[in-house]
Amino acid sequence: MEIRVETNATFLRDGDDLHVTLSVPMTAAALGTTVHLDTYDGDQELVIKPGTQSGEILTLRGLGVTHLRNQGRGDLRVHLNVETPRNVDHQQEELLRKLAELRNEEYTDGQLASSGSGVFARLRERLGNR
Repeated sequence: MEIRVETNATFLRDGDDLHVTLSVPMTAAALGTTVHLDTYDGDQELVIKPGTQSGEILTLRGLGVTHLRNQGRGDLRVHLNVETPRNVDHQQEELLRKLAELRNEEYTDGQLASSGSGVFARLRERLGNR
């Protein structure tokens, strides 16, 4: 018997796990929020904690694909994409500059992440497991 799995525009399947990307505004990621996701199991609440970073993965246990030969299901892994505004008006720019000043981030050179963390490490880890 051959089973063919159709692709989905929203969810990507990896074994019994499903992956989805969720974009949130930077303010929601900084302050925290609760979002509602439309999943195969209906509406699910996802709590985004204050300070969430772009690239973080939140897991909803048991909301993936049913295991083929035994009980249980995979997980739904939500990849967060924190959106930075492209166009800000004068008032928004002033507020962002004030926030940067309060956080002592007016002039930053940035910091390189160690090779054991960040997007490339996760990508390298993921590709190495195949």
